[in-house]
Amino acid sequence: MVIDDFCLDLNFDLDFSIDGAVKDTEPTSEIQKPRTRSTKTHDRQFFRRFKSERELEEAIDWEFEKDAAYHVISSGDIDSLSFLKHVLRQQPLKYLAYSTWCMALQDIEEMVRYIELGRIQRLDSYVGEIFKASYSNEYFKLCGLHEKYGGRVAIFRNHAKVYVGFGEKFDFVIESSANINTNPRTEQTVVTINTDLAGFYKDFYDGIVSFERNFDNWRSTKV
Repeated sequence: MVIDDFCLDLNFDLDFSIDGAVKDTEPTSEIQKPRTRSTKTHDRQFFRRFKSERELEEAIDWEFEKDAAYHVISSGDIDSLSFLKHVLRQQPLKYLAYSTWCMALQDIEEMVRYIELGRIQRLDSYVGEIFKASYSNEYFKLCGLHEKYGGRVAIFRNHAKVYVGFGEKFDFVIESSANINTNPRTEQTVVTINTDLAGFYKDFYDGIVSFERNFDNWRSTKV
C-alpha cells in the first residue's frame, strides 16, 4: 500500500541507544562516557514519500506545525541539508548544532553562507572519529569556520545524523539516516517541532568531549 499524504494521532516511544564513548588522545586521561538517554513524545504524525529535493520543497508544509513530527522516506537526491534549508526559509536560528559522520566542502560553504546571511547566529559541529584523517580538507575548513564565527568542532565516536535548532517561531530536531551529502540512496528523515526534544538532544551534545582539544575554550550556548 502506498502512503502519499496522511496524518494520524498516536503515541510513540523513542529509544535512542547512543555509542557515545569518548577518550582523550592521552592514554592516561579518563573521560566519563556520556550516558545513554531516552525520551518519549506525544505528537501528531505526518508521513510523506518524495523522490527529489524539488518535490520535497513543493509538497512539505511551508509552515511547520508545533508539536508535530514529519516522517519522510526519499529515494532520490534529498540529503539532510535539504530539510535544514526548509527550516531556514521559515525562520533564522538563534542556535544550531548538527551531527554527521561526514560532509563535503560545499556543505561547509553553505553553512558559512547561512551564518553570513544572519540565518544562523551560533553553530556547533559534531563529526565522526574518522573525519580529520579521512576528510582533512573538510576538517580544516570546518575548524576555520568556527575559529572565525565561534562555536566548536567536536570529534568523537559518532555515527548519528541529527540537527538541533532553536528559533523565534519554533525549536526542532531533524533525525535522518542521511549524512550531509547528496547520494541516490533511499534515506529516511523525521522532523519534529518540539522544544523539549530539542533540549534533550542539545544537553547530550553539550556534554561531548572532543578527541581533538583545539576548542577547549568553547562554552555551551544558552537558548
